[in-house]
Amino acid sequence: GANAAGKSNFLDVFRFLRDIAKPEGGGLQKAVSDRGGLSKIRCLHARRGEVVIEIEISEKSGDGNPSWKYIISLKNEGSGHQRPVVAREEVYRYDDDGQKTCLLKRPLTVDENDPERLTQTAMEQIQSNKEFRALAELMSGTTYLHLVPQLIKFGNLIGGNQLESDPFGQAFMERISNTPEKTRSSRLKRIQKALSSAIPQFEEIRFENDKMGRPHLEAKYTHYRPNGSWQKEDQFSDGTLRLVALFWLLLDGDNMLLLEEPEMSLDEEIVRQFPKMIEKLEKSRKKARRQIIISTHSAALLSDPAIDARFVLRLTPANEGTEIQAPSPEEKDMIKSGFSVAETILPKAHPLKAAQMELSI
Repeated sequence: GANAAGKSNFLDVFRFLRDIAKPEGGGLQKAVSDRGGLSKIRCLHARRGEVVIEIEISEKSGDGNPSWKYIISLKNEGSGHQRPVVAREEVYRYDDDGQKTCLLKRPLTVDENDPERLTQTAMEQIQSNKEFRALAELMSGTTYLHLVPQLIKFGNLIGGNQLESDPFGQAFMERISNTPEKTRSSRLKRIQKALSSAIPQFEEIRFENDKMGRPHLEAKYTHYRPNGSWQKEDQFSDGTLRLVALFWLLLDGDNMLLLEEPEMSLDEEIVRQFPKMIEKLEKSRKKARRQIIISTHSAALLSDPAIDARFVLRLTPANEGTEIQAPSPEEKDMIKSGFSVAETILPKAHPLKAAQMELSI
């Protein structure tokens, strides 16, 4: 999708579900408050007061039979503090034959007798989600990082509050530091191998704590001195920091991963390798492969003809909000015949009046 098409909002749906499912440091009230209230979550074109999210979860990609279904509908209280409350919450489990069993359907009688209960979702309550805790754990494990290099380079000078779940990488160095040493060393070796192909004169990357105990990454580059030249992360280029973060995230965790415009600050040829690199890393996993959702408008990233049209969505602003469209049958046929997503779908995602910008100034 183009700028302001709704790509970030689409990713935030999964972040929102993660936040309401977190038993600690999360929950409905915090998830809504962090986003500025229900009015900021609701679509600008909405004509009704409720915000509804409905998801189905399958065991693997391409599986037409869901394993779970979750529906959450939110509205503001009719009086008092105008807090967000649960208007409807439903959980369904499917068996191997596709038969659906309802595990939860709110509001319950106890909710109606005690409306205060509706200020929380059942998903966030350990005493209430026993039958579908696997779903709650899946949702709460979602990872999102849109690393802002300056927050790492100038973190000591910028200071300020760190947002919950660290979406912009303020605590990225602590994330690496808190990883067990054996795992950390193994990942850095794999990252070092990848960076040596992508960054000129790059030789080695290592992790160290300084005299104050603060964690640092150091990179070694070829130099006229025999021992080379070492730089700390505050001297890395923006692209190098974003690459390190991207590789680290791909190697870290098992649940859903959300990547927002990973092509930023990177050479097009490097971005062109992302699909193959991600596929290779996922195939090397000992555990089940994770789902990765990427937002982009990069022709380089979408130029790989191996990208399956079934897993591509185009976001288009319309009069009543954003429309999310799957490729048409004709576009799927073109991709099957060897054309890339960049050639068939991306041109339709560009702003229609972009060519008039120069004339408007």
